[in-house]
Amino acid sequence: MKSFIQVDPSSHFPIQNLPYGVFRPLSGGNARIGVAIGDYVLDLSVIEAAGLFKEAGIQTDIFNQPTLNAFMELGSNAWKKVRTKLQLLLSEDEPTLRDDETLRSQALISQNDVELLLPAQIGDYTDFYASKEHATNVGTMFRGKENALMPNWTHLPIGYHGRASSVVVSGTDVRRPKGQMKPPTADAPIFGPSKQLDMELEMGWFIGPGNEQGKPIAITDAEDQIFGLVLVNDWSARDIQAWEYQPLGPFLAKSFATSISPWVVPLEALEPFRVQGPKQEPTPLTYLQKNRASSFNINLEVYLKSQEMETAQKIVSTNFNYLYWSMAQQISHHTITGCNLRPGDLLASGTISGPKKEERGSLLELSWRGTEPIEMNNGEQRVWLEDGDLLTMTGWCQGDGYRIGFGEVTGRILPAYD
Repeated sequence: MKSFIQVDPSSHFPIQNLPYGVFRPLSGGNARIGVAIGDYVLDLSVIEAAGLFKEAGIQTDIFNQPTLNAFMELGSNAWKKVRTKLQLLLSEDEPTLRDDETLRSQALISQNDVELLLPAQIGDYTDFYASKEHATNVGTMFRGKENALMPNWTHLPIGYHGRASSVVVSGTDVRRPKGQMKPPTADAPIFGPSKQLDMELEMGWFIGPGNEQGKPIAITDAEDQIFGLVLVNDWSARDIQAWEYQPLGPFLAKSFATSISPWVVPLEALEPFRVQGPKQEPTPLTYLQKNRASSFNINLEVYLKSQEMETAQKIVSTNFNYLYWSMAQQISHHTITGCNLRPGDLLASGTISGPKKEERGSLLELSWRGTEPIEMNNGEQRVWLEDGDLLTMTGWCQGDGYRIGFGEVTGRILPAYD
């Protein structure tokens, strides 16, 4: 499949991808919905106004909106019809858009000429703890190797309800949080800026139609709820977390900021890269038993650039397929009590780590709780994030001559407020 728009093989946005996002032209105008194709954004509000989505059953004003929520709510059949229509319109042999100079000039905008916005109105945000390697590393640090995993970890996907109001789009600066901390040598807690600020390499997925309260989503139906995936950096203040998390878990240490990438990659675009996840022992309870391969071969990387560095340095290289608990299992478990998910809800994987040191998805693991500093190319060291540090996460699936990419999620650390 090829587009009439020239797309470099290294681009994250070929015709095989077509991720959705919300944008606003720098020249002015309302926020609306588009898809990324190469170096361009295809304005779907223009395509919609031209009546080109009627065959897909889109009769209402779905794409001239500042969020994707209404489109998410339509469900997987509508998503597939729209995606099929878009791939036809953008294909090299289809003249409808290719040969209509007026329509093409209205609908295609350079990505350099738009501002990318948060793609959805996020009602609820849930963060999981689905990487066995990550959970084992953290447990080993705090409880010792013999007690690394809590007894329930291999029986259910552990998660907590996060703070949706502080989810921000890539490129938003992150202010160092203040809070209570209790240094190991102190008799009482102190208050001040976090000294152990960390990143967490995660992936997230947006929920589509959702479910009625009281009616769980079966694992066989769970993937039909996934509108698409984004990169997630769930910033964490480890010293605030260590003092506050017992007995209820994360609170202020996680709620100050969570960054996501602006482009939402459809689950359908990832199908060629579907793989088996890790072997699960013991066998999960019936409602969590998988009926198909349920992971994806997504390469993930993290780059750090300090104020003193000319170029960013790669500090993490891992893969989505290390996740022990699948997206479908997490959705099924989330709703098994009857909890209702709604269009635009965001679920995230938790830190994604692999078995090798360079595959660890957080500084907590990379520096092994501060005992093994990371050596930067310019002679600096990092144990935790410093003010001015710029973090960039990226991810992609490598196809034959094309990539299905997620773009980037970036964030720079600003000093704490006075």
